[in-house]
Amino acid sequence: MKQNEDKLILQALREDISNEDITTNAIVDGNCIGKVDLICKQDGILAGLEVFKRVFELLDENAELESKFKDGDSVKEGDLVAVVHAKVRALLSGERTALNFLQRMSGIATHTRDLVKELEGTNTKLLDTRKTTPNMRIFEKYAIRVGGGHNHRFNLSDGILIKDNHINAAGSIKKAVELARNYAPFGMKIEVEVENLDMVKEALEAKADIIMLDNMDYETMKKAVEIIGGRAVTECSGNVTKDKLSKIAKIGVDFVSSGALTHSSLTLDFSMKNLEIIGEK
Repeated sequence: MKQNEDKLILQALREDISNEDITTNAIVDGNCIGKVDLICKQDGILAGLEVFKRVFELLDENAELESKFKDGDSVKEGDLVAVVHAKVRALLSGERTALNFLQRMSGIATHTRDLVKELEGTNTKLLDTRKTTPNMRIFEKYAIRVGGGHNHRFNLSDGILIKDNHINAAGSIKKAVELARNYAPFGMKIEVEVENLDMVKEALEAKADIIMLDNMDYETMKKAVEIIGGRAVTECSGNVTKDKLSKIAKIGVDFVSSGALTHSSLTLDFSMKNLEIIGEK
């Protein structure tokens, strides 16, 4: 996993440093060692501290990070989250990339934690989706877990989810499930997305393992859960917002998925301040 992370972090660094950091290299001697403070500027949930640290390690193998915080901790405006020690060139050149990762991941974790609270005391679990930022999925799905949510399939190779266009291509839910079951590895569960009660019944008859109730109103969803009666795992999806979560949970669905966890989360603001040169190497 670390190799995959490093590859993506290096891509982000190359995006920001195509040749060199001309400003930093003009001003700072390559032998200078320094330290800088990582300051939190908003209340929220911390996620991505190790990724933040790794940016600087890839620029300076001797980079070190001191922190009393860890991913999943609550942070508040003004908190000194960490102190980073490294070559000054590494600190300055890696600053934006490191902050971009940390702010994005912490924002997602904060949003997730806020929604998870709405499901406390129920048996319904919060899931993410594949509506992630290109090349950021590994980091964004990790942030979901830090915030208390759960990961749906990581990519198209991880599980079978038969959606409306798959059903259209196969001709029916029954045929789509049959084809999927014949093709899938032994034991892989089959999920079917349905939009009405007739489709719920067809998915049950086809013996789908998981039935996703997509964009249903509360009453239809309630009837669907009653029809399913525990014969399949249930998931609710489609325009899920914070104000709907507790009501959805009362219906008794097993999972509720929300693309907004990744596509609509705001970043959590941090800054790197108080750079100090402490020596040379």
